[in-house]
Amino acid sequence: MKRIITRVQVAAKTNLGRTCTFGFVSDLHNGIYQDWLLSLRGVDAILVAGDMLDRHKKGMEHACGFLRDAPAIAPVFLSLGNHETRSEDWPAFEKVLRASRVHLLDDQIMDYHGITIGGLSSREKDSHRIEPDMIPEMTHFVDVMASYPGYKILLCHHPEYYDPCIRGHGIDLTLSGHAHGGQVQLLGQGIYAPGQGLFPKYTDGFYDEKHLLVNRGVTNSTWAPRLWNPCEMILLTVNY
Repeated sequence: MKRIITRVQVAAKTNLGRTCTFGFVSDLHNGIYQDWLLSLRGVDAILVAGDMLDRHKKGMEHACGFLRDAPAIAPVFLSLGNHETRSEDWPAFEKVLRASRVHLLDDQIMDYHGITIGGLSSREKDSHRIEPDMIPEMTHFVDVMASYPGYKILLCHHPEYYDPCIRGHGIDLTLSGHAHGGQVQLLGQGIYAPGQGLFPKYTDGFYDEKHLLVNRGVTNSTWAPRLWNPCEMILLTVNY
């Protein structure tokens, strides 16, 4: 499976001359992670947008290894994806996660050197659909985060949450995964993504004038092959 490192930059409207580089990781799905750690050396912090586990397969050895090894490189901030919320391994993994040096952002907000980092957890339970009654609660969290000072980065595993809950609510940058790059890409268009269906709108890269950044994911966890769609880790530089 081909793998790539994507380097991107964003700038705050009020730039005070500070720079921070984040390693942006998503969709490990209990896969092999050690080679990715080499590329994270030198980052200021690591941002994980969910799906450390694979709910379709039991086991959490590699996910727990990442929780152990990544904080030795840089501070790690992690939000929850649907594979955490729906995995049989979640109760055991949660204990390991909360005992680790990783900062779990389960609908929580933290400050990191003047950058506000929040995590909006997956609401997925029985399907990939967003239930209408979930939207006000999620939007309220986003509005609260938007009231915080400084440049605001929201970790939200599901890019399909962006339009109904996040767009236009004052978050500078939302980091998502989940779409796996559309699994198969033809002429730059992903074919399918969970929660978005066929020919999804959000699969990889920047959208909405750099307010949304979607990661292809660092592993392939499904039975379907990935074609013309490499696994990806993103090095994100923020000038603020």
